[in-house]
Amino acid sequence: MLLNGLDLRKFFTLYYLQHPTVILTVLILFACAAYCTGESSFEVKVEADSNDITEHPHDDKPRPYLCTVCDKRFTMKGHLKKHKQTHTGDKLYSCTQCEKRFTTQHYLKVHMNVHSSKYKCTECGKCFSSKHDLTVHRRIHSGEKPFECTVCSKRFTQSVNLVAHSRIHSGEKPFKCPECDKAFSESGHLTTHMRVHTGDKPYKCSLCDKSFSTTGSLQRHKRHVHSNRRPYDCRYCGKRFQSCCYLKRHVYTHTGAKPLSCRHCSDCFRHHGTLKAHLLKSHNEGTWFTCHICDKKFSEIGHLKKHKLRHEGVKPYVCYECSKSFCTAAELKHHQLKHSDYKQFCCGSCGKYFKCKGNVVRHFNKCSVKLGYVNVFARRD
Repeated sequence: MLLNGLDLRKFFTLYYLQHPTVILTVLILFACAAYCTGESSFEVKVEADSNDITEHPHDDKPRPYLCTVCDKRFTMKGHLKKHKQTHTGDKLYSCTQCEKRFTTQHYLKVHMNVHSSKYKCTECGKCFSSKHDLTVHRRIHSGEKPFECTVCSKRFTQSVNLVAHSRIHSGEKPFKCPECDKAFSESGHLTTHMRVHTGDKPYKCSLCDKSFSTTGSLQRHKRHVHSNRRPYDCRYCGKRFQSCCYLKRHVYTHTGAKPLSCRHCSDCFRHHGTLKAHLLKSHNEGTWFTCHICDKKFSEIGHLKKHKLRHEGVKPYVCYECSKSFCTAAELKHHQLKHSDYKQFCCGSCGKYFKCKGNVVRHFNKCSVKLGYVNVFARRD
């Protein structure tokens, strides 16, 4: 076997004269690996063409071990073997404390550090599975961003984020879907996309029967459907929101800002959905999503999916107080106000609180005469 043109036996002989301890250690590790995997020889499958070896952006290590699914390369055969498990989707090892599942026992062992608080941030109390993850997290508090893009000078806390960002400039999308022609700039995006073809939804809500393809979708579902926690408050009126995104959209109603402009005309909009609908209706730009049952058209696929539930009679959102079912999360959320004493809407005139926005609007129209306000709640879009 050749190693970069040098006979492997000669290489080991020459290196052994200078570093005998290192060579003996390597041979022992190879023997252990052969015993564990059941391989009877030390033969390593490496691509013949050494010029085709892709190098890491931040080092000069050759990466000869190629994943045939996503074309990602690795320096070691063991790393490739572990990586291949991410494509099979087999997660046999489950955490006994949070039910999170992992492809290898090693990953589970590393994850358990989160529950043991071994690597805990002294600033915010958040726990991590490794010292590296904690170090990266601390940069959020310190503001340190050591990795800089040479094209646009944007800085990042992790080298992996810089690598992913650099593909914006190069247009590179190395991770290709084997089922369709779609390609992605990050392997994680490909993994998530593959669930469109497989129908796999591994993240199940513990409070209802709904399942999701990503952990982010599950967390948003729990926050919006099953939780009344609203940590983000408006500095103008004090109204509280479940996410920073919702708060940002709400603030536009106070400032009157319309940051999204149409490239065809002078119209401006507050929300992406409103702009998208405008481009479809006024300039015939984009694609309508049509219901095959009633031919109703929608500007967003999410709206069509919700609409179809009404035709199918599916009501996946169940109230845990009275077991009543609803087609959408918004309808369930509005219904749950009946079971709650929480009143988030306040009349600016008399200070009276209400559960629903519609009630406070009707009430305020009566009180607004005292303050001289007219059509305060009129829509501006």
